[in-house]
Amino acid sequence: MQGLVVRNTGSWYVVRPLDGGASIDCKIKGNLRLKGFRCTNPVAVGDVVNMEPKPDGTAFIVSVEPRRNYIIRRASNLSKEFQIIASNLDQAVLVVTLMHPVTNTTFIDRFLATAEAYRVPVVIVINKTDLLTSEDDVALLDAVAHLYRTIGYTVITTSTVTGDGMESLKRELTGKMSLLSGNSGVGKSSIINWLVPDVNLRVGDVSTSHHTGMHTTTFSEMIDLPDGGAIIDTPGVKGFGTIDFERNEVAHFFREIFAESSKCKYDDCTHTHEPGCAVLQAVEECRISQSRYASYLSILEEDPENKYRKPY
Repeated sequence: MQGLVVRNTGSWYVVRPLDGGASIDCKIKGNLRLKGFRCTNPVAVGDVVNMEPKPDGTAFIVSVEPRRNYIIRRASNLSKEFQIIASNLDQAVLVVTLMHPVTNTTFIDRFLATAEAYRVPVVIVINKTDLLTSEDDVALLDAVAHLYRTIGYTVITTSTVTGDGMESLKRELTGKMSLLSGNSGVGKSSIINWLVPDVNLRVGDVSTSHHTGMHTTTFSEMIDLPDGGAIIDTPGVKGFGTIDFERNEVAHFFREIFAESSKCKYDDCTHTHEPGCAVLQAVEECRISQSRYASYLSILEEDPENKYRKPY
C-alpha cells in the first residue's frame, strides 16, 4: 500500500493512502534506519512511502519512493547529522521579518543556497510590514526586496494584520506543494490561519528580552489549501546549517556570484583573493552586495569536517 506522508510528530507518521480512504498512523520499520545515512529523519513530510498494514489499523513504513527533490539542513544538536525538512516540493516559501524579530541575511542566503543546490524554487515573503512605520523602515523594506528581486527571486511583502500582499501570496501558493519555512516568530502560523481560517494554529509571542520567536509549531504537517495545493508547515528554526557543499561548488548556489565567475581569470578561482577575480571586482563596484558576499564567505569558512556527501 502506498501513501503520502502528511504529518511527522517525531515518533509517529500520519500517511494518507494514495488510493483514498482515511489516513493511517505509521511507524518506521526498524531496518529502514539501517541504511548508513546520518539522517535524523529517514522519512519526511511529502514523501511517498510503501506501507505494511498491521492488524490494529496502524502500519509500518517499509520503504520510501525516490524523491523528486528535497531540502535538508544540518541538524542543530548533532552537527554531523542532517535533517530532511520536506520533500517533493514545487517551491519553498521562506518567511522573513525585518523587525520583531529581525531575520539575519546570512540565514536567508544559506536557505537560498541550499534550495539552489537541491533544485527547489524559492519565494521570499517579507512579513509583518505593518510594523514598518518610519521612513527608514520603509527604505529598508524596499532595499531588501530590491536586492533579492534583482537576483531573480520572487519577493512578496505581507501583513496578516492589514492584509497587505496576502492575496498575492495566496495566488502564488494555489495548486502547488509549498514548504513554509523561516525563523520562529516571523508569523508563519498567522499566515496559515489567514489562508486556511478553520485550521486555527496557535500563534506564539516574540521574546521581549531576546527579540526572537518562540516555537509554536512542534511538528511538520501538510495543510491542504481551500483552492488547491498544500502547505508543509514546519517548526521555526534559529539557524540554517548547510551540508554537502564542496568548497568549489559554493559559488554555483549564489546566482549573481556564479554569473560573474565566468569572467574570472582562473577557472578554479575561490573569489577570495585571486588576481583577476571578476567576483571581487563586482563586490567592489557594488554589483554584488556585501551581505551576499559575506554569506558566501561564511559557508566557505565552515569546518570542512562537517561536509558530507549527498544522502540520496
